[in-house]
Amino acid sequence: YADSAVIYHNEEDIGSALEELLPKCNLLRTDLFLTSKLSPRNQGYQPCIESVKKSLGFLKTDYLDLYLIHWPGTGGKKVDNVVNIQMRQESWRALEDCYDKGLIKAIGVSNYCLKHLEEMKSYARTLPHVLQVEHHPHYVQSELVEYCIQHKIHYQAYSSLGTTIEGKCNPLLNDEVVQDVAKTYKKSPAQILLRWATQQGIGVLPKSLDPIHIKENLELDFVMDDKDISRLNVLDTRCKYAWDPSIVI
Repeated sequence: YADSAVIYHNEEDIGSALEELLPKCNLLRTDLFLTSKLSPRNQGYQPCIESVKKSLGFLKTDYLDLYLIHWPGTGGKKVDNVVNIQMRQESWRALEDCYDKGLIKAIGVSNYCLKHLEEMKSYARTLPHVLQVEHHPHYVQSELVEYCIQHKIHYQAYSSLGTTIEGKCNPLLNDEVVQDVAKTYKKSPAQILLRWATQQGIGVLPKSLDPIHIKENLELDFVMDDKDISRLNVLDTRCKYAWDPSIVI
């Protein structure tokens, strides 16, 4: 699984690495899952089409497994500008066309709130296959989770471990309850936070450059007791560690 985006500036590096590693590791393209995302500055029908094609070129592939609209707003426009509504509608129409042509296997959105998802019912031929948002015990979005279950949208969490700012104290990993639950299972706080999500059917996207942490993030084959899941569920402090999409009209 490779999670990329235009604004991450990592598509070319991933493409070059895969071009070298696939034959070396005797892997096929179908063994991989490649995701990329539309930059807010590329909102709109034609810019979105061109962005998808560029991503395909950079990643050296003829299709993407998943492509997301990264943000409900448009680059260079104020969050209360109604043009945001029109532009994301056009971008979605472009993604639907790319999906119909087989250039993308699944399409979705990131950082959309309930109002943005409800709005899509008025113009979307295909509802999102995936919603990617911030979700962790300090910011539980139960209503959004339930909405996705009802509409068969896969709910995927980012910032599962809290803040990703290097050198900044992480209130979530250092939360007393998280630490206590970690001791109970003899696991790291990060493993507890990831298992808390996956055990509730929520996809996670942890990232790390540390081989030890990468290995640890994959070792989630334990089961947490319901009471411990509940202890983490009620931590909700409404503390966001990433941007707030609710301000976008």
